[in-house]
Amino acid sequence: MADTTQIQGVIIKKLVKHCDDRGFLMELLREQDTFFAEIKQTTYTESYPDVIKAFHYHKQQDDLWFVAKGMAQVVMHDLRKGSATNGVTQVVYAGEDNPVLLFIPRGVAHGYRVLGNERVGILYHTTAAYDPGSPDEHRIAHDDPAIGFDWHTKNR
Repeated sequence: MADTTQIQGVIIKKLVKHCDDRGFLMELLREQDTFFAEIKQTTYTESYPDVIKAFHYHKQQDDLWFVAKGMAQVVMHDLRKGSATNGVTQVVYAGEDNPVLLFIPRGVAHGYRVLGNERVGILYHTTAAYDPGSPDEHRIAHDDPAIGFDWHTKNR
């Protein structure tokens, strides 16, 4: 069972949709945000239903995630030694039904599961550009027993 404690340094910015007869507008990131940093790369990815992409973490970069399409179960696990929340797992349901911007600090493993029957589209900014010669991508299996996260939907 995931701890509902928020991981130290993870920030969830609730986004506001400004709607009218033409559609909507939603600001994601402003330089006034406390977690704002220079963005070195922006990437967009889509994943199919029933896909789990987890876990990975970075030693040199922070991530800012926005689920632009569909819904995802985003799971984060604090790997940082000396962190007050080391070993804590946090779950956020993000996407069209819950528009949020997630700031994921370096050292926090993260991944997601696609919810529902539609593809999930994630737009993410990183504070370092991807270097294929020396990637800051460290992988952990989605079912790693040290994390012990159960990805199944619980019928309540």
